[in-house]
Amino acid sequence: MKFTKMQGLGNDYVYVNCFKEKIDNPPEVAKIVSDRHFGIGSDGLIMINPSKVADFEMEMYNADGSRGEMCGNGIRCVAKYVYDYGLTDKTSISVETLGGIKYLDLTVEDGKVNLVKVDMGSPRLAPSQIPIVPENPEDTRIIDAPLEVEGKIYYMTGVSMGNPHTVVYVDDVKGLDLLKIGPSFENHKRFPERINTEFAHVLDRKTVEMRVWERGSGETLACGTGACATTVACILNDKTENEVTVHLLGGDLKIRWDREANQVYMTGPATVVFDGEITLPDGIA
Repeated sequence: MKFTKMQGLGNDYVYVNCFKEKIDNPPEVAKIVSDRHFGIGSDGLIMINPSKVADFEMEMYNADGSRGEMCGNGIRCVAKYVYDYGLTDKTSISVETLGGIKYLDLTVEDGKVNLVKVDMGSPRLAPSQIPIVPENPEDTRIIDAPLEVEGKIYYMTGVSMGNPHTVVYVDDVKGLDLLKIGPSFENHKRFPERINTEFAHVLDRKTVEMRVWERGSGETLACGTGACATTVACILNDKTENEVTVHLLGGDLKIRWDREANQVYMTGPATVVFDGEITLPDGIA
């Protein structure tokens, strides 16, 4: 199977051009290619498919083989792939995902995409749309709501960006033991479909730093939908302005929530790491 490894701020995936390749068992292939010792090494697998409703489809699987609805860093890399590898000559494209159709604007320099702006759509805030089980069935939003994890009370804000997120604020992002507490958030009973958790610290009204524990992948160096969810949560809690620079372990993303239009926009880079070919076990491909 031919593939391209790409990364957006260190959030890396194995990309397969399924206009040319065929994958019969994507969950198992995702597990194999994601293994950083015996495979290629990635946060998951992204298949670039034809679409009947958009220019392309992004079919995404996490490192544990579970299906993902959307990935902000991943979709920027899809945009770079389809332009740089000649699948399109358009600099504005649409991509179908399980989280809806996303619209992307490509910045091209010397014939290659170096920056992608993504219309991430509208944030979903109703508990049933995230989903999060509310403590009070009458709650229409989960904003600064208490959550007990391993005997400690955190305060969370729930946002869906096509996939489920909860944002909690901490005083020390760098000192967190995410390997210890991340799984307890991901698998908490309040999150029926598991959850992506952003641990955020507001530096000023225009700047936030964050680490993320992604369901199915663990801690990653960046999460585009998570940066969007964090920005929305900060604005809902009146901690920042409507446009924010989010510092992640892998680099920075610029996020803007146009509240009048109720659209979130994300701008960031996408990078090709290398092209390759892998032989998969019999019966897996």
